[in-house]
Amino acid sequence: MAAHPLSQAPETQATGWLWWLPRLSFVLFILAVATLLLLSHRTERAERRATLISDMLWLEQALHFQLTHNEGVLGGVSPNQTRNAGTFEPQAKAFLENQSGLRQVRWLAGPGGRRLALPAIEAPGDDDAVARMALSTGKPVYGSPYQLGDEWRFDVFVPLFHEGRGTGVAVGAYSIQRLLDEVVPWWLMERYRIVVLDSRGGELASRSKVEAPADELGYQLSLDPPGRGLALVATPYRSVLPPARPLLSLSVVLLAGVVLWSLWALRRHMQGRLVAEAALREAHAFRKAMEDSVDTGLRARDLDGRITYVNPAFCRMVGWSEAELVGRGAPMPYWVDEEIEATRELHDRILAGQGPESGFEFRFKRRNGEVFPVLIHEAPLIDERGRQTGWMSSVVDISTQKYAEELARQQQERLQTTARLVTMGEMASSLAHELNQPLTAIASYNAGCLNLMASGQAAPGEIENALKKSAEQARRAGRIIRRIYEFVRRAEPKNEPCELGSLLEEVLGFVEIDARRQGVRIQRQLPVAPLIFSGDRVLLSQTFLNLLRNGIDAMRDMPVEQRLLTVNARREEASLLVSIADQGRGITSETAARLFEPFFTTKTEGMGMGLNICRSVIEGHQGRLWFEANPAGGSVFHVRLPLDATAHGREGE
Repeated sequence: MAAHPLSQAPETQATGWLWWLPRLSFVLFILAVATLLLLSHRTERAERRATLISDMLWLEQALHFQLTHNEGVLGGVSPNQTRNAGTFEPQAKAFLENQSGLRQVRWLAGPGGRRLALPAIEAPGDDDAVARMALSTGKPVYGSPYQLGDEWRFDVFVPLFHEGRGTGVAVGAYSIQRLLDEVVPWWLMERYRIVVLDSRGGELASRSKVEAPADELGYQLSLDPPGRGLALVATPYRSVLPPARPLLSLSVVLLAGVVLWSLWALRRHMQGRLVAEAALREAHAFRKAMEDSVDTGLRARDLDGRITYVNPAFCRMVGWSEAELVGRGAPMPYWVDEEIEATRELHDRILAGQGPESGFEFRFKRRNGEVFPVLIHEAPLIDERGRQTGWMSSVVDISTQKYAEELARQQQERLQTTARLVTMGEMASSLAHELNQPLTAIASYNAGCLNLMASGQAAPGEIENALKKSAEQARRAGRIIRRIYEFVRRAEPKNEPCELGSLLEEVLGFVEIDARRQGVRIQRQLPVAPLIFSGDRVLLSQTFLNLLRNGIDAMRDMPVEQRLLTVNARREEASLLVSIADQGRGITSETAARLFEPFFTTKTEGMGMGLNICRSVIEGHQGRLWFEANPAGGSVFHVRLPLDATAHGREGE
């Protein structure tokens, strides 16, 4: 059942927010992760930049310290050490071997004066001009870079003074490459590519671990001293990210994808679940409405026999409410007090799976104490995993049905009695003729006895013989009357042993007089050996009597020579077959279709109940009644009855 639209609106709005909130959260999560990665990257670049600047400032200070230290060393050359090459060379050699970056040490005794050099290599450039500048300023002066062989160099001119008078200039020739090799430490070389550039950007020297391309995060500072446009440039190597970082980023992306897929799958699952819940609610409402509308009681019990569910029909049937019944175990309040033990035994057999396979009748008790019959069907309760969780019972109150069956039985008995009375009324003349014979004989015997007694000439034994014959005729009349009484009187059906031959002989005795009166010959083929079966003798006698009389009536308009009624009885395996064949006009197809219907008859004076009652009686004996066309003309009615097994066994002995 569909819910009202107004009741669905808040639920729909809430569901919409529930769907959009995870999506918005996912988008914000992705933005936050992207922002975090971007900020982390920028922070890392800034940290690397700050580290680069700090390292370059340290390198600048180290170079400045080395150059200043060398200036002090060169400025400490005394005049005695520069008197000749012999005194100069040891001091110069010590300078060159001290990892000072110097390739050559020279001494100039003023512009144009004596020169000393170690090693003795002529340096290009104008040393005199720079020397004059150094002496005039009294400070070290650095010259322009120049190339000597495969390396670039620059010179430092340190003026020397003695007693306030300039005595010369000490010149140190630096190899830029050697200076880098000796000043730049290994750990700095691991991080950066250090390059010295001239004023035009040409590379004069470099120090690097590998010849690898550098990234864009380079830093440049002026190399002063020595100045002259020289610049020191440090470029970090392109950083190789550790494997954990891309893996972490990839993991974040994958996790985000998994979250998105999970949300999509969850949405699909929730949609399916909502549809299933709606269908379940609809099915539950439908089932509830159906269970509330039926008159069949439904009762569910678990494997321990406790009631887990009852429908309203069951509650109305027994008089107890659902709250009073659910959870109750044996004995149940609706069990009949006098049948507690038998009911408990059946209850235990059902729980053990040994109960009746088909429906069975039982008796329940209402709350007001009324006992009523019910028809119960038991079925196992199976869950979704195929396991049995209990038993479901459908309970039908059949008290009305039983009452209707009793009324129908009584009505059937009345109809059978009426039919017997009608039959006996139709046979009254024949029965009167049959009774007239013994009554006439009795009267004759009595008159003879009176005459003999009056004459006094009675021979010994004559009166006694006459009285015996009179008594025999009286017994014959009594048997006829008793047979008629048993046939007509209304009595309860009986199930007793019956012998087919004697039963048919008795019935044939009823119809023989009427058959002779109508010119019908009866041909019988009855079994010699007794065939015993169980049944109601009176009801079966009425059935065969109706079939015989119908066969006689069917030949009323036929020529006398064709009026032959054949009665054949025999045994076929475990049953008895009685066939009654007439040679009348037969039964048309239109009549055959309605032949066994109640109140249908082809006789103007008939009630239309004979064959219907006959079939009911035969089927009540687990037999069968049918007809077929007679090859000689007319119809053949067949009656098949089950042969009594006990009697059949005795017969076989």
